[in-house]
Amino acid sequence: MDPPGPGDEDEATQPQPQEWRFAQVFGERAAGEDVQEVDIISAIEFDKSGDHLATGDKGGRVVLFERTDARDNASRRELERQDVPVTRHPEFRYKTEFQSHEPEFDYLKSLEIEEKINKIKWCQTANNALSLLSTNDKTIKYWKVQEKKVKRVAVMNLDSSQNVGSSTTAIASTSSSKAPLPNGGCSDKFDCVNNDLSFPPGGYPSLRLPVVTSLEANPVARCRRVFAHAHDYHINSISNNSDGETFISADDLRINLWNLEINSQSFNIVDVKPTNMEDLTEVITCAEFHPSHCNTLAYSSSKGSIRLIDLRQSALCDNHSKIFEEHEAPGSRSFFTEIIASISDLKFSRNGRYILSRDYMTLKLWDLNMNSGPVSTFQVHEHLRPKLCDLYESDSIFDKFECCLSGDGLRVATGSYGNIFRVFGCTPGSMEATTLEASRNPMRRQIENPARPTRTLTSFTRGVRRGDLFSSTLT
Repeated sequence: MDPPGPGDEDEATQPQPQEWRFAQVFGERAAGEDVQEVDIISAIEFDKSGDHLATGDKGGRVVLFERTDARDNASRRELERQDVPVTRHPEFRYKTEFQSHEPEFDYLKSLEIEEKINKIKWCQTANNALSLLSTNDKTIKYWKVQEKKVKRVAVMNLDSSQNVGSSTTAIASTSSSKAPLPNGGCSDKFDCVNNDLSFPPGGYPSLRLPVVTSLEANPVARCRRVFAHAHDYHINSISNNSDGETFISADDLRINLWNLEINSQSFNIVDVKPTNMEDLTEVITCAEFHPSHCNTLAYSSSKGSIRLIDLRQSALCDNHSKIFEEHEAPGSRSFFTEIIASISDLKFSRNGRYILSRDYMTLKLWDLNMNSGPVSTFQVHEHLRPKLCDLYESDSIFDKFECCLSGDGLRVATGSYGNIFRVFGCTPGSMEATTLEASRNPMRRQIENPARPTRTLTSFTRGVRRGDLFSSTLT
């Protein structure tokens, strides 16, 4: 074996290259084993520290993971600030799981409510307990996960180390010739209540009292609150407030404000439902609180606008404080203009200065201090623009995509078709645009014409797009 060279040590300290893989479910599976529908992941969320990860699936389960290299986080962050390469990637391990939602049936509307988890949001931690909100289409639940020591009763039987002969000798002095059962029981109930039953002086030396012992601590999930019966339409988003006490839930027409400790009532703060449903022109697609200002929140609409509202202005926020929308160029409007302008997701930057929005074709970065237009626009899959007619016929044009910003605010990312996601640099003058493919086979070439995806937008929103009057939906 050759002695290590001077550059071998540097190579050993280099981090292993990241491998992106497509995964709909967690856990090992045998070759040829089919993926069950209930195991497919439908929601995923990191907490603010990045030390915990929560996933929800279509079976209504929530699975929690924790970071195993958390003890190295302080030194890791310090090295990142010094621009020193880190030799290992974050690792997560399974922590616990619990059944969050069960299938339900609304007998008044003859509507089946599936258990699929749509959104998960982490709440502020207290007393070393993890708290989170999970929701399906109609019901929000507030969960608390805490480490608890499991207690077990031990040493319940007669001392097995004692000689059976000595026990028999001690028992012989009683009125019954039968040996006692474990824990002082008796095989004959009539003998047990016999007045002639007597114990030897000092009792049975081999009989001991039970002892309660504590085992290792295990995470236990407990549902603290259930927030239900407040939405007529499917919940599309939930968001925690920075005050740690309240959160919002939004459906297609309303946004409700809740207190985490009160599940019997909520306050309707935004209501876009017109008196005559035939006058409905847009619906709410997403809503989120400002990361640091507890009185400010933003919500997007199917017309491509983002409204910023201030809860201090009035109880019912009919009027917005700011509106962010991009004006169309003269002569550029087409049949698909309003459809592809619908915003499917929005996120605040960590410092609260910017809003990132995602419509069908683009990512847009907005400055809260400038509502004349986006400061940056990123083309996600511009090659699909000539095929909008085919996408409309297959309903794929109504698909929804999410977006996110990096913690340092230097990059934005979103998904596309064919297991592809795009990463863009958003600093002034940055030309970074990376396309990554998460695949079971990383060496597979990128598919230029991806297969038709499943539709994910609600029928309600599609009805708005096609100009229906919703006579059948809104009953």
